[in-house]
Amino acid sequence: MAVTPPLSHLRYLIRQNLLTFIAFGFFLGLVLIALGGSAIAPYDPLTSNSAIALQSPSPSHWFGTDQLGRDIFSRVLVATRLDLGIAVLAVALSFVGGSILGTWAGYWGGWVDRIISRLIDTLMAFPLFVLAMGLVAALGNTVTNIIYATAIINLPLYTRVVRSEIMVKRNAGFVEAARLTGNPDWRIMARHLFPNVLPVMMVHISLNMGWAILNAAGLSFIGLGVQPPTAEWGIMVAEGATYIVSGEWWLALFPGAVLMVVVFCFNLLGDGLRDLIDPRSRT
Repeated sequence: MAVTPPLSHLRYLIRQNLLTFIAFGFFLGLVLIALGGSAIAPYDPLTSNSAIALQSPSPSHWFGTDQLGRDIFSRVLVATRLDLGIAVLAVALSFVGGSILGTWAGYWGGWVDRIISRLIDTLMAFPLFVLAMGLVAALGNTVTNIIYATAIINLPLYTRVVRSEIMVKRNAGFVEAARLTGNPDWRIMARHLFPNVLPVMMVHISLNMGWAILNAAGLSFIGLGVQPPTAEWGIMVAEGATYIVSGEWWLALFPGAVLMVVVFCFNLLGDGLRDLIDPRSRT
């Protein structure tokens, strides 16, 4: 059976799902904004000017100004680095921790599986956002603690997915062949079993990035996340919500719209990553 070259396969994916390709492009733009947001922002996101407070969108202030006269467009750009950074670090921690625990539980079984499964069941017994609120309230509402709390509440997802996939594949023919050639257990788990789980995990990682951003924004919205005057999408929506009744709709609309588009982008990326990485789609 002929194997499609990577570039040809990529062109095929673009033709088949143009929307996913657009999502990839948007993600790349999001990363560039996160890296250079402070440099490309037209105004200082922390500088207030009461003379232009609560101005509606205009050519000089595309997203308008807030109650302190700060440019909302600049604050949205600068907030990208913080929100995306929290999501990336939290998902990376939960992915690594969950993958290790899930691989151990699925491969070894027995008492290792029982201990890890009971730990995950205990975490899942709590409403996840309430658990994140409790962790941040107990540890303190710093960016580091928000990352840890978001990683902990996402840990069960990766652990359970990896465990179930490893349990299905641990007795497969390629695993038995690896054992017969003298590979130690750690090498079988790391080099033979876990790479076969990655295509499934890519979808969850992409979706989880969106949920991590929503979780960080939600904590900031209720006052348990990043604190003012730091530019963060959840804080900006919370501050703007109080002005909607009086007609200043732009304060909450634009940060909320950016948050929605970013989460939607990560949802679209899941399918594209699965098709690009899954070896079965290359044949």
